[in-house]
Amino acid sequence: MRTIIHLVKKEFLQILRSKLMLRVMTVLPTMQLIVLSFAANYDVKHLKVYMIDLDLSPSSRLIATTLEGSKFFDFQGYTFSQKQAFDALDKDKADIVIEIPRDFEKNLVKENHAEVQILINAINNQKSGLANGYMQAILNEVNKNIRGEWIGFNPDQTISQIDVVPVNWYNPTLDYPTLMVPGVLAELLSLITILLTALNIVKEKEIGTLEQINVTPVTKFQFTMGKLLPFWVIGHIIFWTGLSAGRIIFGIPILGSLWLLEGFLSIYLFVVLGIGLFISNLAETQQQAMFVAFFFIMAFILLCGLFTPVENMPQWAQWLNVVNPIYYFVEVNRLVLIKGSGFKIIAPIMGGMVFYAVAINSLAIWRYRKTT
Repeated sequence: MRTIIHLVKKEFLQILRSKLMLRVMTVLPTMQLIVLSFAANYDVKHLKVYMIDLDLSPSSRLIATTLEGSKFFDFQGYTFSQKQAFDALDKDKADIVIEIPRDFEKNLVKENHAEVQILINAINNQKSGLANGYMQAILNEVNKNIRGEWIGFNPDQTISQIDVVPVNWYNPTLDYPTLMVPGVLAELLSLITILLTALNIVKEKEIGTLEQINVTPVTKFQFTMGKLLPFWVIGHIIFWTGLSAGRIIFGIPILGSLWLLEGFLSIYLFVVLGIGLFISNLAETQQQAMFVAFFFIMAFILLCGLFTPVENMPQWAQWLNVVNPIYYFVEVNRLVLIKGSGFKIIAPIMGGMVFYAVAINSLAIWRYRKTT
C-alpha cells in the first residue's frame, strides 16, 4: 500500500508542475460544457418563407399574416412567379415556399376542401422535419379561423373530434440544456480522462522514466493503481465542477440522489481510465496513443445516443453500445438528475460497469510489459 501511495504522490507532483495540464483538466471542460450546451439546441427559428399567392383573397392574406406573426418564420414576402420562388429555394435564400393556388378560398368555402403546396428545403433533415411540423400547425389554426368565419359556426363545438393533449414528464418545457448538459458532461469527462490516461505511460516511455520504474520491485498492480488513482480523483473534480456549472448557469434539475450518482461515477471512472491505460500500453508514441484514443472516443460519442436516439440506429450499432461506456453514463446521468431514479433502477447498469471495470483493468495490467 505504501508503494501505491508513493506512486500516486509522484503522479500528482508531475501533474501539478504543469500549469497547462491543470487548465486542460479544469477550465477547458467547464468552458466546453457551457459552449456546447448553448450550441446544441434543436429549436429551429427564423425559417425563411416565400409565398406564391395566386388567389389574393382574404384567406390567403390570413395565412401570410399568421406566418409573419410567428416566431419560427421570417416572412420574405410575396411573389407571383414559381421560378423566382424556386430559385430562392435553390440558392438557399428560402427554407420554405408555400403556394396558394387560384380559387383557394372559393374551393375551401364551397367545396369544403382546398389544397396548398408546401416546398421545403430538406438538405437538413432535422430542420425540414421541424419546419413541416410548424407549417402544419399554422395551417390547421388558419383553417379553423377561416371555416369559423365563412361557414358561420365554431368547428371546435360542432365537429366531433379527438383532442390530444401531450404531457411531457421530467422535462415539461422540453428545455434543451436540461436534456443536453448531463450528456455533454459525460462525454467531456470521458474524453479528457481517456486521453490523459492514454498519453500518460507513453510519455514516460518517450522520456525514459518507465525503464527506471521497471527495474524497481514495483508490481504490475501497484504500477497500474499508481497511474489510475490520480486521474480518478481528477475525474471527480471535473465532473462535480461541470455539474455545478450546469446547475448555476442552466438551472438543470437535480431530482435524484447525488450520493447514488457519486457511486456510479466512482465505478465508471475506473472503466474509462482502464480503457485509456490499455491504449497507453499498446502504443509506442504519444501520437499513436492520441490517434487510437480519438478513434474509440469518436465512436463512443457518436453511438452514445446524445445526438441520435439509440432506438433509431441499426441493430448492429445498438449491439456496439454494449461496450460503449459513455452510453451508460449518459443514461444514468439523465435517470438520476432529470428523472430522479433510485438505486433499484440503475443497479443493473452499475453491476455491468463493475464487471466492465474489472475486465478492462485486468486486460490493461496483463498487457503492461514489465521488463527488468
